[in-house]
Amino acid sequence: MGRRKAQQQLISSLSKKQKKHLKEFGEEHPFYDRVSGKEPTQICELPDNSEPSSSESDVESDSEQASVYHKLLATLKTAPYSDNEEEEEDESEEGSDKDNTETDSDEFEDESEMKDEDNDSSVPDEALDEESPKQKNIQEEPDDKDISSNQKHEVSEEFTDVKHESEFSLETNFIEDEGGNPIADQKKIPDPAAECSKDPFKHHMDEELEEKDTTKILACTKTTSQAKWPVLGQLVFSSTLEKFGTVKLDKEIDLKQLQLHKPLGSTWPKVNSPFLSMQMKSKDQPFTPLQRELFCIMNSYKDLFYPERTALRNGEEVRHVYCLHALNHVLKANAQVLGNNAKRRDQKPGADEDAFRDQGFTRPKVLIVVPFRESALRVVQLFISFLEAASQKKIDVSNKKRFKGEFGSLPDEKPPNLKRPEDYEAVFAGNIDDHFRIGLAVLQKSIRLYAPFYSSDIIIASPLGLRTIIGAEGEQKRDYDFLSSIEILIMDEADIYLMQNWEHVLHLMNHINLLPLESHGVDFSRVRMFSLNNWSKYYRQTLLFGALQNPQINSIFNKHCFNYRGQVAVRNVPVTGSISHVVVQLPHVFRKLEAENSVSVIDARFNFFTDKVLPEYRDAVMSHTLIYIPSYFDYVRLRNYFKKEDLSFMPICEYTNRAGISRARQFFLKGQKQFLIFTERFHFYKRYSIRGIKNLIFYELPTYPHFYSEVCNMMKLAASGEEATLTCTVLYSKYDAQKLAAVVGVERAAQMLHSSKKCAPFCHWGNSVRSTET
Repeated sequence: MGRRKAQQQLISSLSKKQKKHLKEFGEEHPFYDRVSGKEPTQICELPDNSEPSSSESDVESDSEQASVYHKLLATLKTAPYSDNEEEEEDESEEGSDKDNTETDSDEFEDESEMKDEDNDSSVPDEALDEESPKQKNIQEEPDDKDISSNQKHEVSEEFTDVKHESEFSLETNFIEDEGGNPIADQKKIPDPAAECSKDPFKHHMDEELEEKDTTKILACTKTTSQAKWPVLGQLVFSSTLEKFGTVKLDKEIDLKQLQLHKPLGSTWPKVNSPFLSMQMKSKDQPFTPLQRELFCIMNSYKDLFYPERTALRNGEEVRHVYCLHALNHVLKANAQVLGNNAKRRDQKPGADEDAFRDQGFTRPKVLIVVPFRESALRVVQLFISFLEAASQKKIDVSNKKRFKGEFGSLPDEKPPNLKRPEDYEAVFAGNIDDHFRIGLAVLQKSIRLYAPFYSSDIIIASPLGLRTIIGAEGEQKRDYDFLSSIEILIMDEADIYLMQNWEHVLHLMNHINLLPLESHGVDFSRVRMFSLNNWSKYYRQTLLFGALQNPQINSIFNKHCFNYRGQVAVRNVPVTGSISHVVVQLPHVFRKLEAENSVSVIDARFNFFTDKVLPEYRDAVMSHTLIYIPSYFDYVRLRNYFKKEDLSFMPICEYTNRAGISRARQFFLKGQKQFLIFTERFHFYKRYSIRGIKNLIFYELPTYPHFYSEVCNMMKLAASGEEATLTCTVLYSKYDAQKLAAVVGVERAAQMLHSSKKCAPFCHWGNSVRSTET
């Protein structure tokens, strides 16, 4: 009875978002610590001058069906438990209660906290090493690939606004005048071809490819050229069609020459003003130097890969400029459809119908992939600001109240005593739920949130949110036809997807721009010829933004992007590397392993570690050894090997509960366990400080280069005389070239990769790093 009562109290203490994640995945989100379940008022604010939609009323909050979570509670009340399970739960619960006072700062914790953790570590070793079957099942899964039946149920019943279908329909609306009335005189209808003879949108969408061009694109016979721009640095232009070469950078940008659709030409300077210096404003420069160069490439409709987008430094600058480009594209495309509607209405019978081919199989044109709800919230805020910042006129935003409730953040969602690095706070600001999708319909002076996908112009979603609706082969309820006519794909913060589940990104890329399985009511006389030819992928522009160079992200850009206009990639090489940020004086030993290919390197690294590296650390003298493992699969393999060899170790991964984390840290600190196995995703989501490290092994180079210096700097000791005993060993292969360059610098990386020596030691003293290789 005590166990069931404690379980009920534990679940009732979870916040609303934690319960939702528990319901869908059977586990808590790796990020969340246990906090109060009190639900305060949302503090998210949309622009002040946007007035509520007329459709936004109390009727909007529809009655919801009985939550699946309550069914889970019912099963918990009646589920039988064994005595062993009760003991494990009591131990875990006791540790969790005591850990709630833990500050987990990057500095040393105080003595009272140490005592609490000492009490927690009094649990017998046998009980600590054993994991419950449920926890083992959770840990064996690296991510949330499998879609539960609850998720499918949610997909079919998720909220979409269907009341404003006719109001936002492209097929039944026409171009309006300033007063909001449809233009009746055909002569007054603006002609995009006449007004925008140099419009990049028209040039891109009206280009007619031949079959030999598509064959050449698929053959991937690209010609490359390089250029150096003032801010972006080294650029690599690649194209399969010779007539689409490099992009010329204009020294000064005139908004009229950019052919921005109304009202973006007047609203952009106001919305972007926080990033402009006084000197830029005095010269009427609407873009920052970075934005000017990025938009110059975006507006040419070439694919772009920018791997230097960071949340702290330039994240919002980049978000503003790609939102401008996306909304400009949608407004132009919709204006073309509405203008052709009026022309078709007044045309004479027997006129040429091919002149009105202005759309794809489905309406969605822009897909924006972001990792968290907070990112989606900021994108929608920008779209609203772009449309209403020019004048005192307010636009109509449907379902704004529901949007603020679902995408807004809670003020006390994070414990107030958490102290983390600035980049961590910037990445995990606001609502960090990673399972969402929302459709937006944009029509002249109004925005419709929660539009059904087939009535949306823009779709904003996370990789997991798209994965659960795309489904897998063999599933009954799956849909990906809405991706058939995507013209712009924007993937922001792509590096974070490596910490979530990269398989979802690959699954998305395999289902975009395919022929739809159903017609979805499309008028085939309006469908563009390249869509009918199944050539949509050659016209799709892909914009990739991330914080690092990574082979997996490069693979997406090189193997899944077929834009006929070519690609532009920023390829700046790191000069110093993150090793220069290590403040602890210790030797760094880089050990090279050989592998025939990128697949065999996984087994080669494991064999190299178990045969040559681990025997050197088996001795009791080499205690306090932390093993940093980026891949969860490698973590599981190594954990099982340590269990088989009966080694003294404690594992910590992103799925380990707080009590298990606390016990592992204390056992490692006191030397009761010789090894601590530590995953990169745990460090990404938690950033806990691990004390007592004397020997550090990087099983593989970190994905984020600054993680190398962060983990090395954990080796701070009170007695400076002991620093000579510290060691750091790093395993690398020729397939880790990009990661290695980011850590040691490009020059040292080149020497290490081409050297015949298998060991490259570096001595780090103060702020200098010197190689001791002879």
